[in-house]
Amino acid sequence: MAKTAYETVTAARSKDKVATADLINNIFSNFTEFHGDRQLSDDPAVIGGIALLNGTPVTVIGTQKGKNTAENIERHFGTVEPEGYRKAVRLMQQAEKFKRPVITFVNTPGAYPGMDAEYHGQGSAIANSLIVGMELRVPYISIIVGEGGSGGALALATGDTVWMMENSIYSVLSPEGYASIVWKDSKRVIEASEALKLTPEHLLEDGIIDKIVPEVVDQTSTQNLKQMLVTEVNRLSQFSADELVQRRHERFSKF
Repeated sequence: MAKTAYETVTAARSKDKVATADLINNIFSNFTEFHGDRQLSDDPAVIGGIALLNGTPVTVIGTQKGKNTAENIERHFGTVEPEGYRKAVRLMQQAEKFKRPVITFVNTPGAYPGMDAEYHGQGSAIANSLIVGMELRVPYISIIVGEGGSGGALALATGDTVWMMENSIYSVLSPEGYASIVWKDSKRVIEASEALKLTPEHLLEDGIIDKIVPEVVDQTSTQNLKQMLVTEVNRLSQFSADELVQRRHERFSKF
């Protein structure tokens, strides 16, 4: 029996959802994490660095939620601050310089909504991440792992190809936010989930994503995702830098 949209929302937010750090450690080898945005500080909600994918150097970037209450507070529940987006941009630009493919894992309810984030340039940081991602002259793969919330997620999901895990969501805002704005009633979250068409099946049908990938729950599914990434990096590497940018622009212009 097919899941309802709200059941998918619940599954996407589950504490049992595979973490970005686990994906990085289990899919890649020789991962070296980089810290800081070279302007202000480091955002622990974003993990990024260089690694090997089946022997090929790549840049990996992802949003990380906490595995317990204390870590969730430290990583502000995976909501990204401007320093996180600037760190991501720094790593993307470094990847382009050294001709490394970029792979991003997205699991965030959205950008961090605090006042300090606004003072530190949240809007411009997101916009710059979008611009740099769209103009990257290397292969760029984006995977929605759990929650893909609004521009905070899109800033790390302008890949040449965008995938979603089976139990994930991707939308302009949360079902709770939609219900509050449209109906002035946040309790209508189940109805809002259906209206937003935020499930992988809807988004694949609409051409917003390119593939639904199985959940990563064990060693077999981890290796399957690794092989998918290896195959896709090889496929995208056949295009020239100009072709990658042109195809990426065409992909997102259709929306």
